Amino acid sequence: MADSQPLPLSFRRPRIGLALGSGSARGWSHIGAIRALERAGIVPDIVCGTSIGALVGAVYAAGELDRFEPWVRTLSWKSVLGLMDFKMGGGLIEGGKLLDFFRNRYEDRGIEGLAKPYACVATELYSGREVWLRDGPVLDAVRASIALPGLFTPAQHEGRLLLDGGLVNPVPVSLCRAMGADIVIAVDLNWDIMLRHNRVAGRASAAEEADATEGSGGLLQAIVARLRPARGNGRDKGQAMPSMLDVLTTSLNIMQMRITQSRLAGEPADVLIRPRLNDVAPMDYHLAASTIAEGERAAEFALPQIRDVLGSP
Repeated sequence: MADSQPLPLSFRRPRIGLALGSGSARGWSHIGAIRALERAGIVPDIVCGTSIGALVGAVYAAGELDRFEPWVRTLSWKSVLGLMDFKMGGGLIEGGKLLDFFRNRYEDRGIEGLAKPYACVATELYSGREVWLRDGPVLDAVRASIALPGLFTPAQHEGRLLLDGGLVNPVPVSLCRAMGADIVIAVDLNWDIMLRHNRVAGRASAAEEADATEGSGGLLQAIVARLRPARGNGRDKGQAMPSMLDVLTTSLNIMQMRITQSRLAGEPADVLIRPRLNDVAPMDYHLAASTIAEGERAAEFALPQIRDVLGSP
């Protein structure tokens, strides 16, 4: 009987894993990083993601990035608000509208049916346990991984309540290794968040805010008011108070940055791609063009190191 054991690494091409990290709106830079890698002929065999990395990773693993990227680039503050179904209980956003949007545009053949091996990370609410989602409906897995506490309601998944995977494993290098990756290229979106200055989550122009609230009901108006930065209070002239959502998401991102540092120290990637995104606030989903471009720049900067690790010219 033939030996079914995998060939030693020295006799085969190393399997490349791509670990896409959490980071809210900064996650659009994953698109740019993937584009730069592919242009250089570096095509990951395994894709793993956490939170926004789970979403972009799933789209990439499904072979749908060419259709997804143009839509991302057209997002405005108004269209982002249009995908939110507000609910005061367990989180600000239920997530049903967002899931319906993707279900109506993409066929969900299950994680097993994706073109590339894929998995994502979530967190079990009451135990704090890290959960690896490696089978079942793609959208259900992504919905669990992006359930940022306070923003999205927890996801119901096989009798468990799951939250954002960034709470336990913001850059899922360990999951890539478990999926069989020999070499892991990781994208860390939160490494420079403490350098962020003079930004407010969800900041929009006055015209965009007016468009977003025009014709809307009182609930939406009230929520949009909470998303906006407050005006100076007189005692701190020229300095806007952050919104409630900004305080929450930025605090969570700081926590994820600290967890990332700890996890990467014990479970290092072979190559780290680190876009400079300290000027992108957590809810700046409408700034896709510049965010994608920064992902491309960071990946191109890392190419010499990647080629060295892969042993390619």
